[in-house]
Amino acid sequence: MELKRTIYIADDEQNIREAIKTFLESEGYDVTAFENGDLLLEAFQKYACDLVIIDVMMPGSSGFTICTEIRKVSTVPIIMLTARDSDLDYATGLSLGSDDYFTKPFSAISLVMRVKSIFRRIEFEKQNADHKEDERKLSFGDIIIDTKGKSVTVDGEEVLLTPNEYGLLKYLIEKNDQAVSRDELLESIWGYNTEIETRATDDTVRRLRKKLENSNVSIEAVWGFGFRLKVRDRND
Repeated sequence: MELKRTIYIADDEQNIREAIKTFLESEGYDVTAFENGDLLLEAFQKYACDLVIIDVMMPGSSGFTICTEIRKVSTVPIIMLTARDSDLDYATGLSLGSDDYFTKPFSAISLVMRVKSIFRRIEFEKQNADHKEDERKLSFGDIIIDTKGKSVTVDGEEVLLTPNEYGLLKYLIEKNDQAVSRDELLESIWGYNTEIETRATDDTVRRLRKKLENSNVSIEAVWGFGFRLKVRDRND
């Protein structure tokens, strides 16, 4: 019998906490809710869950702090919640390693859809890994990815990437210089379908470009479609 996926939620608003818990439990998930992030982190350190949903602004440690602490020990998917529609908050959450971001008020059904999508992606990656026992290195321009260690170097120097940044770069390199649509990236990296609205792709590309500033590889936008990699002249 397959074990239930476990989810931890931290939100100081009881009505939101209980609504999310109820919707997720109705889909068969095992959900534990906490009043703040510190309690969630304490529980996670004792027994890790399969996915974390955490509010940014709470009494005690912020969601950003909890996300940072979890990322030190785990790549568990993290979805962040915030009451502010702030581009800075959104970018901060994603740069710290969260998988996606919801601005309150939001639809609980939409949140459940994203949770399902994340778990579908994880299962797909696991199945792929089972069929690829021989890990290899990928390269494009001066970028080298060690797929076994999940490390990235640019011109010999290691560059630290979040899980989504790593997944996006790896996917673009595997496609070589082919143009890849936003929808394809959302489905392949985040596991989302076209019905789910998210800025995750564009925000992740923006941050990845900044981290590749010293590379001879650029991420080019293909107008009205998506992105592709290109090796540029160092003199450009």
